[in-house]
Amino acid sequence: MKENGRIDTIEKDEERAKIAIKNIKELNLQNKINVICGDAVEILKELEEKYDVIFIDASKSKYPIFLEHSLRLSHENSLIIADNVLYKGYVLGNYNKHKQRTAVTNLRKFLAQAKENKKLETKIMEVGDGLAIIHVKNNILF
Repeated sequence: MKENGRIDTIEKDEERAKIAIKNIKELNLQNKINVICGDAVEILKELEEKYDVIFIDASKSKYPIFLEHSLRLSHENSLIIADNVLYKGYVLGNYNKHKQRTAVTNLRKFLAQAKENKKLETKIMEVGDGLAIIHVKNNILF
């Protein structure tokens, strides 16, 4: 990270946010790492800064929303990294059970949007539960 770089992280769970803030203070990194407690869908609407790297690891059913905001908050050559995009292999298969249907459907939508967008270069890695690495080649008109 650049000397003047910083990290903004969003945590919905208040207890986890408190633990993160405590750990950040113990490491004397409170000037580098900012923990925002709340629902990412709502918080992302308010953010305006451009980011070099955006990491998505949240509600799988909301990944298309997170991609939309990530593109808005990115610049040319930003990286968007999304975890668990293959969701136990369900996304690649014929999974259609009611319990996880929304998450699987929206992850498929997220991957299709990322792959079909000509301004993005998207690689899906089949490690763990799947990792998408999205390079923003050109963010004009996002």
